[in-house]
Amino acid sequence: MAAMRSITLPGAPRAHRGGPLASLDAATRAAIGRLRTLPQEGIDCDAVTAVWEEALCTPDWDGPPVWLHADLMPGNLLVDGDGRLASVIDFGCVGAGDPACDLFPAWNLLPADARAVFRRALDVDDATWRRGRGRTLSQALIALPYYRETNPGMASNARHVIRAVLAED
Repeated sequence: MAAMRSITLPGAPRAHRGGPLASLDAATRAAIGRLRTLPQEGIDCDAVTAVWEEALCTPDWDGPPVWLHADLMPGNLLVDGDGRLASVIDFGCVGAGDPACDLFPAWNLLPADARAVFRRALDVDDATWRRGRGRTLSQALIALPYYRETNPGMASNARHVIRAVLAED
């Protein structure tokens, strides 16, 4: 991610997920509403709403757009036999935008202590971190009711992300 952010090319296309966080508000709130009808999922909808609203109150990215993968989900990150990142695939969403868009791995893959190392390594400020946390939560909230019956792996990952986001101070 740091290497991608260091690239400067004129005329970069906008990343698929590179826009303002507010653009996700309607879909996120609809997903929370759907999850309220699924008490068996055990999602604290008031708590996720509070985290989402905190993220929405965070200022938008006002720096120059940076190059993003914009889909750093577990299925797009390949690891070797030792559990180390070996490759990143699926560049269909690549483009420029808010660096918060590439923080998905923090809550999708990393335990809390490694999350802090990841944040320091990328030198992520508080506002970008809150936007990244909000984006990651939004994606999980939307994915869970969508995939709960058809893709158990994606639904399980969404539950994991929601728990990880809510566990973070």
